[in-house]
Amino acid sequence: MIPDDVVEEVRARADLVAVVGEHVQLKKSGKEWKGKCPFHDDRTPSFYVVPDKGFYKCFGCGESGDVFGFVMKRSGMNFTDAVKSLGAQFGVEVREVGGDREEEDPRRPLFEANAFARDWFREQLLDPGVGASARTYLQERGIDMETAERFGLGFAPDNWRGLRDHAAQHALSDELLMEVGLLTTSERTSEPYDRFRNRIIFPIESVTGKVVAFGGRVLGAAGSGVPKYLNSPESSVYQKGEILYGLGWNRNAIRREEVALVVEGYMDVVALGAGGVEHSVATLGTSMTQEHARLLKRYTSRAILLFDSDTAGLKATFRAGDVLLAAGIHPSVVTFPPGEDPDTVVRGEGAEGLRRYLSSAVDILDRKIQLLDERGFLDSIDGTRRAVDKLLPTIRAARDPALRDLYVAKVAERTSIRRETLEEEVARAESRHTAGRSGPGPTSGSSPPGRSRSGGVGEGRRGRSTASAGRGRSRVPVGLGPERQLLLVLLNAREWIERALEQVGPEDFQDAVYREIFQLLLDDPDLSLDHEGLDPTVRRRLEHLVGDPEELEHTGRVFEESVAELRDRSQQLRQQEVESELRRSDDPSRKRELLEELERLRRERRGQWNVIRRAQPSASDQASGRMDT
Repeated sequence: MIPDDVVEEVRARADLVAVVGEHVQLKKSGKEWKGKCPFHDDRTPSFYVVPDKGFYKCFGCGESGDVFGFVMKRSGMNFTDAVKSLGAQFGVEVREVGGDREEEDPRRPLFEANAFARDWFREQLLDPGVGASARTYLQERGIDMETAERFGLGFAPDNWRGLRDHAAQHALSDELLMEVGLLTTSERTSEPYDRFRNRIIFPIESVTGKVVAFGGRVLGAAGSGVPKYLNSPESSVYQKGEILYGLGWNRNAIRREEVALVVEGYMDVVALGAGGVEHSVATLGTSMTQEHARLLKRYTSRAILLFDSDTAGLKATFRAGDVLLAAGIHPSVVTFPPGEDPDTVVRGEGAEGLRRYLSSAVDILDRKIQLLDERGFLDSIDGTRRAVDKLLPTIRAARDPALRDLYVAKVAERTSIRRETLEEEVARAESRHTAGRSGPGPTSGSSPPGRSRSGGVGEGRRGRSTASAGRGRSRVPVGLGPERQLLLVLLNAREWIERALEQVGPEDFQDAVYREIFQLLLDDPDLSLDHEGLDPTVRRRLEHLVGDPEELEHTGRVFEESVAELRDRSQQLRQQEVESELRRSDDPSRKRELLEELERLRRERRGQWNVIRRAQPSASDQASGRMDT
């Protein structure tokens, strides 16, 4: 039997349009796709795929179902085999359980409490009396009930104990609701009360569809001391720097459009969805983070930023642009007329109106140059010198060598500064940036206790290898760094490639050749030595990996440890960057942001080390030779 949560994860990740499209030539028709039915002799297209709802239907022969039903019907598989097949295709490890009960996720009660609250908020929105004003507000914003259902929107009545009392009737404790932020207290009273009151509720979901938090937009004008938007606090299931609102719903559209629209809030995402624009995401009350960019990179290499054009909006735009560039995503910027935003444009001009703005999106560096020119920076020698200082961070952030080369050429042309001089400036900026990492605390060259400087496991791993040598196969390959170790896993278990991409990206590989092999595996999971156009150096390294005699008995442990070490290494470098910027910054608001990010990174690194420790066998395991996967 396959656990329900695994089935739902496969369902969430499987792209129904892609699956059906392997057998049916589909064409876009509004929000749906249509083609000739594969189940009967269909002379005119009567077969429709509705990705938003996750089902297909033929109006000729009546066949209908979900992604599992299609695979079962088309391929003759049973349900279990269909789930396994789709899991392998979309990177989900499908496990079956028998009579022994599998260890439950300790966070399961938190997810269940959030799911319970989502359903209750939804019921309040649909209640003829209680939700009337909320439904009217949504209609005025151009959000119909179909869109509200798609995004799971709800309503929190203006009641201090509505959710709390209802939860108590279902044996959900105050402590549990407090932990996920559904209840709160104040300085005046220690008795818990509903955090969300008189608000349109936006469930915040993970990519796999689990409700991790909520956002609330106050109904009507925000009064004194009442914030317009209110989000759940961070918890063990919700870290705002790691969640992009709308990605779970819109990821397939982002893949199809080959670009993500990055907007400022969840109302923009929902409004765009109501207008037929389905490839947007939003950060949640925080600046774009490396984790956001890493997450987005799994689905696209292009992004268009649709932020406000005021000073704060431009600052956020350029900061996000640099983070995206560093993750290998090419960002562009859309500028709206004063008083306009994605929501108002779609409501006033429809999806076609928005697309006209998108077609005029400007590269992030070009937009910087435009603004500097408009403000007179390029009219004087002193101003040009200051303009170059403002442009250097974006040049340096560009990870793509070709794009960086274009940026250098563009700035040289606009400032009349020699290309060689600019390249020296970029090199000096990078040198200063690297030097900033060598302050107090571990440096990029230091190793955690028990680790080798190469990034692999030191004496602890050699000890384990020796302990198991008598069994003919080493427990963990001796002397392998996490990059080589992870590639060995992926080359021997290709179904793990998508899972790896969920947690690490090419930018996490320091060895250029290993980075190239990882990228090749992402582009072509069936990568072999016969791959056309392989660089000779890459081919030789790939030959060594493919021919490696090591047999990984415990793939799960090796995978988890490798990924954890790679992520910890990247987070360590980012932590040092944040600490360095924190020492230099004089902006109080920026310092607060940096302190928040620093605390998040420290928390994540503690979590990574827990993973590494769990992945390493205990002394008793070494002695007895037990091999847990």
